[in-house]
Amino acid sequence: MENRKAVLRAVALMGATGTGKSALAMQLAAATPTSIICCDSMQLYRGLDIGTAKPAEAERALVPHFLVDCCELPDLYSAARWAEEARVVIASENEQGRVPLIVGGTGLYLKALLQGFADIPDENPEVREKFEMLLWVQGAEGLFAYLQEHDAVMAGRLKPNDSQRIMRALCVLESTGRSLADWQAEESDRVVAIDCPVFVLDVERELLRERLARRCQSMMQSGWLDEVRWLAGLNLPDTHPAMRAVGYRQLLDHLKGELSLEKAVSDSITATRRYAKRQVTWFNHQTPDAVHGSADDLKEKMTGC
Repeated sequence: MENRKAVLRAVALMGATGTGKSALAMQLAAATPTSIICCDSMQLYRGLDIGTAKPAEAERALVPHFLVDCCELPDLYSAARWAEEARVVIASENEQGRVPLIVGGTGLYLKALLQGFADIPDENPEVREKFEMLLWVQGAEGLFAYLQEHDAVMAGRLKPNDSQRIMRALCVLESTGRSLADWQAEESDRVVAIDCPVFVLDVERELLRERLARRCQSMMQSGWLDEVRWLAGLNLPDTHPAMRAVGYRQLLDHLKGELSLEKAVSDSITATRRYAKRQVTWFNHQTPDAVHGSADDLKEKMTGC
């Protein structure tokens, strides 16, 4: 992508779930008048509060938060949509003399904002319905077999049981007549350049594992199971991101009678730890220019950015 003069300014504070990004962001916001743009693929869904560790109402009252509670289920959200809406927020905040903090753990969203995505046309609803039915009848195995037959490139990039991404690849293929791999190889020509230094909050592995376990137990005490029961009552398709969210998926299995509550909570902790590990790997490889550090280190480095 050719160099462009940066016209927007923001600062990104990223990191794995449970590292304390929100707390650090609130400290930074207290020192410098700013706002926070949530960069979390689950916190944007209204109603998913406890299990997503969504910023509390008191925090949102102290510091303006954007792109949280901005999507009603059963609607779907996407990285491209988040990036587009984040740019609008950044531009508005810059006009008012503020440099917003982008805070979260969804690295793909930040990548969409800073690097752009190809302009993939909307999916045909009838095509999605077709593959939802195929998934229901033949399961993820049948869905993956169809992808292997019709788009070997994308099949080679995806895991056979990743029905969500397989579904997306198939819907794009049949809706547009082109492989998602081809679309992903293109960069959007409409990306507005953003001056956005990226900071990644790191926490020692064992400490993070302990934090995640304690947080899961705290969420359960706060009524997380009732929240999951509400989600189950929406009867969303299994491929909806909300139904596959880390932690929610395990508690949903409990509500179906497939797991004991104790096992579901244990599996939720394990899944969250694995998710955090994947996030750490993402930020190590996908944000090579990011500044890493502890909360104290980053607080000092980010003050005045």
